[in-house]
Amino acid sequence: MVVVFHSGYGHTQRMAQAVAEGAGAELLAIDAEGNLPDAAWDALNAADAIVMGSPTYMGSVSWQFKKFADASSKAWFTQAWKDKVFAGFTNSASLNGDKLATLHALFTLAMQHGGVWVSTGMPPSNTKAAQRNDVNVLGSFAGAMAQTPADASVDEMPAGDLETARLFGRRVAEVAARFKG
Repeated sequence: MVVVFHSGYGHTQRMAQAVAEGAGAELLAIDAEGNLPDAAWDALNAADAIVMGSPTYMGSVSWQFKKFADASSKAWFTQAWKDKVFAGFTNSASLNGDKLATLHALFTLAMQHGGVWVSTGMPPSNTKAAQRNDVNVLGSFAGAMAQTPADASVDEMPAGDLETARLFGRRVAEVAARFKG
């Protein structure tokens, strides 16, 4: 299992680390120019599951992630990722921030590759008693979401969002293991 991600300011990287920790997955970072080394492409092709992550910029994935997505057309052409398990995550500065649009972009990429998408499988923390650091307080089912204020450091990311990411990684790994048989 691999976690492929782009992070502009480190927040999405921290989230990717939490997902990978929960899943026991390898991290593959898309660089500032939107590139991956050849070994990362080999790891993607060999993986049973691919978890994708991008910050939400202007209502979608970062341009660096989009460059990666476009470059994945080589894998698409050979159907190299068909029937793999996929999942996704994102972070933005605003509570909404159009994060769902980013998850839809990730979902669409997975569907283009013939993948099987994994939801969070977590109920939302949406009662009056809910606190900001609860698991899945942002209430996402499509993928893991985090919200980090624009002026917050990586170390100030909400613990509940990072725990959501860790639990999400564990779920993806469990689903991938079931598919592998």
